[in-house]
Amino acid sequence: MSQFYTSTDHFVLLPAIMLAIFGCAVLLLDFLFPEPKQRKVLALLVLAGLFFSGIGLWRQYSFLTSQGISEITAFRGTLTVDSFALFFNGIFIAVAALVAIVSYRYLELEGEHRGEYYGLILLAQTGMYFLATGTDLVTLFVGLETMALSFYILVGFLRGDKRSNEAAIKYLLLGAFSSGFLIYGFSLLYGISGSTKLRDIGAAIVSRDLWDPLVFMGLTATTVGLLFKISAVPFHMWAPDAYEGAPTTVTAYLAVGSKAASLAFLMRMFLGPFWNMKEIWEPMLIVIAVASMTLGNLAAITQNNVKRLLAYSSVSHAGYMLLGLIAGNETGIKGMMVYILVYTFMTLGAFLVVVGLRRMDVIGDDVDDLSGLMYKSPGYAVLMLIFMLSLAGIPPTAGFIGKYFIFLSLIQTGHYVLAVIATLYVAVAIYYYFRIVRSMFIADLVDKAPLASSVGLRVGLYITGALTLAIGVYPEPFLRMAQVSFGR
Repeated sequence: MSQFYTSTDHFVLLPAIMLAIFGCAVLLLDFLFPEPKQRKVLALLVLAGLFFSGIGLWRQYSFLTSQGISEITAFRGTLTVDSFALFFNGIFIAVAALVAIVSYRYLELEGEHRGEYYGLILLAQTGMYFLATGTDLVTLFVGLETMALSFYILVGFLRGDKRSNEAAIKYLLLGAFSSGFLIYGFSLLYGISGSTKLRDIGAAIVSRDLWDPLVFMGLTATTVGLLFKISAVPFHMWAPDAYEGAPTTVTAYLAVGSKAASLAFLMRMFLGPFWNMKEIWEPMLIVIAVASMTLGNLAAITQNNVKRLLAYSSVSHAGYMLLGLIAGNETGIKGMMVYILVYTFMTLGAFLVVVGLRRMDVIGDDVDDLSGLMYKSPGYAVLMLIFMLSLAGIPPTAGFIGKYFIFLSLIQTGHYVLAVIATLYVAVAIYYYFRIVRSMFIADLVDKAPLASSVGLRVGLYITGALTLAIGVYPEPFLRMAQVSFGR
């Protein structure tokens, strides 16, 4: 038995085991708390599961630093714990904890306070763990589908809401379609190498002709599947409907947690086995990045629903992140890691403000619902201003730091036209982000009813707001973290 499951395997798998155990426990214990008010215990169980998973991550980090090694491999090289995996798993835990503490009050207002919601958060988190640590095609695919299946259910969690039902069906069908492309690409990569391990696939690709048809088809099909997951053009069509129809707390989790996990998967592939094919995939990603920035920014201008506006904004940010990969130098990869970090907190914070607008009989996700917010809730208005400034890339917020390193990497590598295009789209983004700012600070107050609030929501907003400013004002610790994390 020991040769199949060693102590190292257990050590690497421990954070995922904690997430899975607590996720199943929440699902099994749900019947003990029939009253909605009693289900606060289930939210606490989510935080406990994340806490113990975090302890597992900390033990892994301590072991790496104390032993002076760069990685720990387990299950014959199918899982790898390194600085890259720890960086992303730290982001996942922070996001899940913030979503969990905000969800209790929100689900009460929606009348859908059921225990499986909390269990699915932890099961999605389990899938994300394997996306960050997986170095094998089977492991990565299982992690991706575990996360995706959890989100399919969460998007349609409001059973009585037609928008939620429609969003879940669209997301499920298009998600299955993209998974088909991904698994087809994986099958070709396996056929080329005779192995599912990324290192073996990389070695097999190097040994073949650069324009080998099988290699090209494997790269293309895999890329299509991955680009769908990060909602890049032209595989973004699911995002606006899913973001609008899902419960707002789920939208927040989907927008940042799922995107960060999918980007971790994408980076594992393109910085690993696909790296030597940069001559082929670079032009492809340039077209996709420019298209994502173009469509995402221009479509966001016409949106009156904040969640749809942020969905198209998310599409444009996917384009910006791909620019760091296109540059491909140390500054670009570091910029991509920093961008993912800052995108997580500024986008999560913006969605949490939208959560606060949800009140009894008021959905609160239109731009007009923010009218006069400064006069009704100055704290919410100021925090939303910070998030909008950061999303637009205005200093001294975190978003400026992310865009700065992306633009710098493009200049360093001679992609001057791309740098100019990306800079011009910042001006477009400022226009539609400041539509929200204008509505909050200049428009007349229409609805004088107080906003729904809770301790969890306030804590979530203060944490995301503080980090959005802290990364912008004092970025050095976060830049060092990003530098160490990609290890190239």
